[in-house]
Amino acid sequence: MSGIWWDIFLMVAGLVALVVGAEWLVRGSAKLAVMMGVSPLVVGLTIVAFGTSSPELFVCLKFNLAGDANAALGNLVGSNICNIGLILGISALIRPLDIKAQLLVRDLPILFVVSAGVIFMLWDGVIEVWEGGILVLGVVVYTVYSFRASKKEDNPEVLEEFEDEYGQASGKKNDGWMGMAGLILVGLVGLYFGAEWLVDGAVGIAERMNVPSAFISLTVIAFGTSLPELATSIVAVIRRQGDIISGNAIGSCIFNLLLVLGATAMVKRMVITAIEPVDLAVMMGMVVIVVPLMWTRRRLARPEGALLLVIYLGYTVYLWFDRVQGA
Repeated sequence: MSGIWWDIFLMVAGLVALVVGAEWLVRGSAKLAVMMGVSPLVVGLTIVAFGTSSPELFVCLKFNLAGDANAALGNLVGSNICNIGLILGISALIRPLDIKAQLLVRDLPILFVVSAGVIFMLWDGVIEVWEGGILVLGVVVYTVYSFRASKKEDNPEVLEEFEDEYGQASGKKNDGWMGMAGLILVGLVGLYFGAEWLVDGAVGIAERMNVPSAFISLTVIAFGTSLPELATSIVAVIRRQGDIISGNAIGSCIFNLLLVLGATAMVKRMVITAIEPVDLAVMMGMVVIVVPLMWTRRRLARPEGALLLVIYLGYTVYLWFDRVQGA
């Protein structure tokens, strides 16, 4: 196997390794934490939230360390657009999503502020190490704030989601801490090699097709790393857990910008030259559009889901003609 087919194979293998690695890392970490007496609420808001952002984190670190900060940022921008446009759009098309009040008054305003802050940081085309530090500090504050707010509220969906994914909240003693530690280790190995293969494959495809690597990360990689969330969301829709879907999608966007982008910039300053203002405008526009849609009867109805999906597909088509055909 040689040429572009090898690059495609590498990219697909990388995506699979990232998905499996993230699943094992989160599952092992969550169960181990519960076995050690940590409450499911804390685990859900910290370990699970951080773990589900691990594929994007490893991919962005790999891109940035390889000297391609454009692809690193493109992965995050594309993932956030995908979370709102594709995941929320398809989920609402299948069944209207109920929206919790706390999402409207807490998480969506935070996502708006964080998105605007990142765009402001990119005004000079560089995200410095100290700016990455501010973003990482932001995710710590956000996590602590979310935990304290959740303790004051009735959040049975957190426990329900945890038990659906990871078993009883009490933990299973016969699982063994060594078994859980083994899952964590294998998960980390999968994430490391998955990011390595995915980036190598994506760069190879970009070079052979003479397209910017930022285009590959804005579209293919962003879509690939969002596939697990999309599958999970469809299952949650069938179970009528719309509030979980919307909360996870918005929370994932916040973690992408604060944790993933912050940690990536802290490791090495990011010089951005190939992410266009329109990409950031679409990312910000998705947040601006989804707020009034969710406020309407505190539901995301099918026509509104269709609108989000059309915007996502329209942006993808625009990228193809602008970055590939126009190259």
